[in-house]
Amino acid sequence: MLDHGVPPGHPERPERLEAVLAGLQGMPLDRREAPWADRAALERVHPAAYVSAIEGIFPKAGEGLVALDTGDTFLSDGSREAAWRAAGAVTAAVDAVMAGEGQAAFCAVRPPGHHAEPAQAMGFCVFNSIAVGALHALEAHGLSRVCVIDFDVHHGNGTQAAAEREPRLLFASTHQSPLYPGTGSARETGIGGNVVNAPLPPGAGSAEWRIAMETRVLPAIAAFGPEMILVSAGFDAHRADPLAEMALEDEDYAWAATVLKEAAAGSARGRIVASLEGGYDLRALASASRAFVAALT
Repeated sequence: MLDHGVPPGHPERPERLEAVLAGLQGMPLDRREAPWADRAALERVHPAAYVSAIEGIFPKAGEGLVALDTGDTFLSDGSREAAWRAAGAVTAAVDAVMAGEGQAAFCAVRPPGHHAEPAQAMGFCVFNSIAVGALHALEAHGLSRVCVIDFDVHHGNGTQAAAEREPRLLFASTHQSPLYPGTGSARETGIGGNVVNAPLPPGAGSAEWRIAMETRVLPAIAAFGPEMILVSAGFDAHRADPLAEMALEDEDYAWAATVLKEAAAGSARGRIVASLEGGYDLRALASASRAFVAALT
């Protein structure tokens, strides 16, 4: 995934993953290589025509970058393996947690995924890894209720699009608004309320964010009764992040892991799978991801 290339100066650069791995260094974790995703798992979220189209666009060795949208999302000759393994990491983590090999898993991956809609790459994202993992839990493991919690500073429009056609999936998001991609209004409620958006204004910090979690997100989880919780773990609501204007601290991410573990203790039997999304200040990304994983484990 370090070989997923982007243009110079692009915020979603390989150094992000290096920062996360450095932040997790020395922690007593069971580290595993991410496998390639099964195509059938991808096609639970993305139409076969979309997967085939992307397969035809990935550059070959020595070819230049290919832009998929207006200049945010790029493919290099290392992107095919990175994107397939990013989705495969989440499905493998779901499998491992369902098999009782651990209660929680964290997928340190790139490219991120939560902006990828069923038939549209956007916002640095090619395949929606977290949605692929959620649908894998439902279909491959026979679960009846799965939820995705997204605390990335940008709204996970692609994951919401998957939830809007799947009543067995709850999607709950905290995010800055207004901000890219412009979706995530509290009025967007999905199928029978299976979408819960808690938009926050620029400048919102720990107090406002924790209130949103405690009054909107955690009650939605409790009412839904999921059998597994997946987390789009973006760390770009950190006060140091250059792409947004929220003001969370490392301690907020540790708190998030703690309260989500508590939420998972009942119907989900403690099962949590988290996957890296955003976070663009390298120092903050390293420390925030370490705080989150330390509390999660």
